[in-house]
Amino acid sequence: MSTRRQAITLYRNLLRESEKLPAYNFRMYAARKIRDTFRANRVINDFKEIDRLVASGKESLELIRRQVIIGHLYTTDKLVIEQKKTLRPSDD
Repeated sequence: MSTRRQAITLYRNLLRESEKLPAYNFRMYAARKIRDTFRANRVINDFKEIDRLVASGKESLELIRRQVIIGHLYTTDKLVIEQKKTLRPSDD
């Protein structure tokens, strides 16, 4: 698999797994950190450095997967910002 395809696959997997985090703040932080890190590393052309970063990303993916499992063991109520808005008919 080419390094570009491998990096894109890793990026998508990281974002998908981060969406599964039950805590809103962790979920938003993880998604923002993933996007910012990949944007910052977009200009790297050294293959050894890219391989090192991909390996680091795979370790992060495993960490997020473990954190998702742990997070689901200790669930809490959703924050107000997470609750879906429902449209109620106006009481006239």
